Amino acid sequence: MLQTLWLSSPGSWASKEPDCHCDGKQTSWKCGFVRTITQHPCPKYDHKCLGKARMLKKIQICLCFFFVSGILYEISLLSGCCFSYMPMSKNFLTPEQVLNLGKSIIFLETTERLEPPPLVSCSVESAARIYQDRPIILFMKGLTNDTALDLNSSYAAFSLLSSMKNVFIFPLQMETVFQETPLLQWYNQVVPEQEKNWIHVSSDASRLALIWKYGGIYMDTDVISIRPIPEESFLAAQKSKFSSNGIFGFPAHHKFIWDCMENFVLKYNGNIWGNQGPFLMTRMLKAICNLTDFKGTEDHSCQNISFLNPQRFYPIPYPAWGRYYEVWDKSPNFNHSYALHLWNFMNRNRKSVVAGSNTLAEKLYKAYCPTTYKDLIQNAKLRDVTHSEDTA
Repeated sequence: MLQTLWLSSPGSWASKEPDCHCDGKQTSWKCGFVRTITQHPCPKYDHKCLGKARMLKKIQICLCFFFVSGILYEISLLSGCCFSYMPMSKNFLTPEQVLNLGKSIIFLETTERLEPPPLVSCSVESAARIYQDRPIILFMKGLTNDTALDLNSSYAAFSLLSSMKNVFIFPLQMETVFQETPLLQWYNQVVPEQEKNWIHVSSDASRLALIWKYGGIYMDTDVISIRPIPEESFLAAQKSKFSSNGIFGFPAHHKFIWDCMENFVLKYNGNIWGNQGPFLMTRMLKAICNLTDFKGTEDHSCQNISFLNPQRFYPIPYPAWGRYYEVWDKSPNFNHSYALHLWNFMNRNRKSVVAGSNTLAEKLYKAYCPTTYKDLIQNAKLRDVTHSEDTA
């Protein structure tokens, strides 16, 4: 009860405090006790009255003690909020509370898996390091409100990400996400089991709804952040005149995203990969902008939407995606890039980062997600070596 009292807002305190004037000035309710004692002095030998006065004095002293203690406690909480997060406090925040903080970086996992692979972990960690003043949110389809996962989880990547002060992991509840959007009607009619590309289609829809409702930046889970994106309303060009939907950002309730959701439903065809993803973004952008080829590293702008140069996120185009897993004589500096898309969809042979391989991807892990590299790459290799020695 005491914590509830002292954590109440100043406004709620004021509503509970009766007006009081001492020496012509308005003060706190405690002066009422002082006035009671001073305005009604007890006769010298009235022991009953003197006893009441002493009791009131003790009550006043106790209230002063609790008041000072409460102020000190509140100051300690304030300093904690300013300089660090309390790890346990994240457990009490809802997705809406975090998203309403604004400017979230949003990731989606629309499979049922609960153990994020190293690339997913690297994407989230790199964003958490680059955008330290913004909430980083990973929505997971396989996670429910009843799933018992915490910092001591057997899932190494889950524990790693949960321990980061600005990373939040929430269940992805699509029916809730699609409320009050054009996508709800589509979601209520579609049959996921009959959809050829449901994992991708449901992700395409969810990212649109979340960005429209709350604003911020959406990123695919194979995007490694290397420096902050300076734009608020932007699309990422995969190549000239063609937009990706693997990373984009808009403020809440932006008309372009609403129009995209309406077109998603109107032109829905789940059998065509990308029809609700990059093809949707491209046709909607072409409807309002005259797209031209990029020259050099310039960005384009149309109706207050920045169409960012392919160098910003796709300096290695998708036909050459395998180069991320090769050893370079001289690694590129990516000076014109904000993040790097590693094209995991193309990685059907499941190439991965291996400790000591000296590939470009390994260097990126070391530089931008060092905790993931240490815990999930290096330590995994050590565990494998130890296990092979034990079974030999």
